[in-house]
Amino acid sequence: MFLPITLKEAKERGWEQVDFVLVTGDAYVDHHSFGTAIIGRLLESYGYKVGVLPQPNFKSCDAFKEFGKPRLGFLINSGVVDSMVNNYSVFKHRRRVDEYAPAGKAGNRPDRAVIVYANRAREAYKDVPIIIGGLEASLRRLGHYDYWSDKVRRSILLDSKADLLVYGMGERAILEIAEALDGGIAAKDITWIRGTCWKTATEEEIEIFKREDNVILPSFSEISEDSIEGRKAYSESFLIQYKNHDSISAQTLAEQYGDRIYVVQNPPQPPLERNELDDLYALPFENEWHPIYDNKGGIPAFREIKFSVVSSRGCFGGCGFCALTYHQGRQVRSRSKESILSEVKELIKKEDFKGYIHDVGGPTANFRGPACKKQLKSGVCSNKDCMYPNVCSQMSVSHTDYLELLRNLRKIEGIKKVFIRSGIRYDYVMADKKGDEFIEEICKYHISGTLKVAPEHISDRVLYHMKKPSKDVFLNFEKKYRRTNERLGLKQYLIPYLISSHPGSTLEDAIELAVFLKEYGFIPDQVQDFYPTPGTLATCEYYTEIDPFTMEKVYVAKDMEEKKMQRALMHYNKKENRNTVIKALKKADRDDLIPVLLGRGEKSRVYRR
Repeated sequence: MFLPITLKEAKERGWEQVDFVLVTGDAYVDHHSFGTAIIGRLLESYGYKVGVLPQPNFKSCDAFKEFGKPRLGFLINSGVVDSMVNNYSVFKHRRRVDEYAPAGKAGNRPDRAVIVYANRAREAYKDVPIIIGGLEASLRRLGHYDYWSDKVRRSILLDSKADLLVYGMGERAILEIAEALDGGIAAKDITWIRGTCWKTATEEEIEIFKREDNVILPSFSEISEDSIEGRKAYSESFLIQYKNHDSISAQTLAEQYGDRIYVVQNPPQPPLERNELDDLYALPFENEWHPIYDNKGGIPAFREIKFSVVSSRGCFGGCGFCALTYHQGRQVRSRSKESILSEVKELIKKEDFKGYIHDVGGPTANFRGPACKKQLKSGVCSNKDCMYPNVCSQMSVSHTDYLELLRNLRKIEGIKKVFIRSGIRYDYVMADKKGDEFIEEICKYHISGTLKVAPEHISDRVLYHMKKPSKDVFLNFEKKYRRTNERLGLKQYLIPYLISSHPGSTLEDAIELAVFLKEYGFIPDQVQDFYPTPGTLATCEYYTEIDPFTMEKVYVAKDMEEKKMQRALMHYNKKENRNTVIKALKKADRDDLIPVLLGRGEKSRVYRR
């Protein structure tokens, strides 16, 4: 049975009033890949009555009265994706498709959805607690650069006028909040829960806060100042936050707004352990979209993940352009093999199951546990990365557990093939003394023609800002992958994901990458122009043009013409890019490379000046 999405459905359960109204910018899909479903089912398992309000009409507050006044509060998220990323391309063109809406129809989700929904909920019931969470709230929890308005915006907690903000993976926090509210504690007094942000309201609170062992960040007025000093303050603030996102080592942070208000970030919640993840994913999800969408074209995003399995959370990869460390954290935790096998055995009972599991993974499929034992006692290192510039010597590198999981899945009757589509870290594979075994097994059983990996770039200067391994690691992996397939008699290929115009990338770096691609015969499947989203190291560098670790200047391609040139160079082989590629080469005074990139016939050599 789905969670109710209307008052009628709630009354059919015998409910006169719901405890929580869970508002989301997505359509309602009762599957564990959707945070709304996880939070709703978790609260339900603890006896709370939860109504879901998916993609409500935001033009007025009427839709927010669907269930009547909730007993404990509104829980609001924008959906799986940040609403601005969902609504706009990197070139700020409005998208025509919303994969998380019925039939992919765009327009049902407002810009800055968390703010809009929270304000509508407040209009509907002024005295009902409002708690915001999910990706959009999590990554905007403190002052942040906003690409779409090209300015530093306040904490979303203030702009939404919510009572409390949950950041990160919010299961523990939301249960503690629910217990506090159910116990009669006012939302404004819930200030102690990890994984939350709250705001001070009185001079007494401010004085108490200052006396305690807390970290005061540069103020909002400092980080939002449009000057060199303001950008340096922003970089300093980012670095402090970057070093304080581990549950063991993090301190409480506070950001000042004017004379009387601080937004306070409590330390993160610890990651859920294996038994807790197993219990969470065993909740009674329907693993379907709500029947209301059957005659509306279904939900496109769900079709790809319906027969996929989430096996882990967190990522110690540390990519500079990724916000995972800011949201899920660097400590990896995974579900047990028994839990995953149980889920798959239920999936194969579905009428539309064709024998294929589309993915078994997480942020990084071949990470199944903490990077090292030290993390369990002392937390992640605040002054160095696990994977950059090389895999740390203290890292526990092994694919044994993941291979055992894949082998057990292949043995289940009814399974034809199990794919890995969530991506693997090839540098982690290369660091494994038994990495050849892993490569052979995925080539034999878990690839369908192509394996997608993400070197992102090959210039050392750009890779430094991306926190990605050198091109030599990628080439060594490619060689092993190619030779393995040749030995097995398989025609399978490697397709690289690449990012253009990343902070640090000059036109010369883009040209170096284009020549590399031509030399080695790589044709990228996808090229993503760098998209500055809140919470990432790369976005900090994009806005400030400063490396927060060294405070040195960073080159950033912000001119739209140059951004188009860098992107075109990665797809130099496309006819429609020919003139742009020639223009880029001439601008960089590299006319000599025009025949190299655009010539036909024999394999090119790498030309360097």
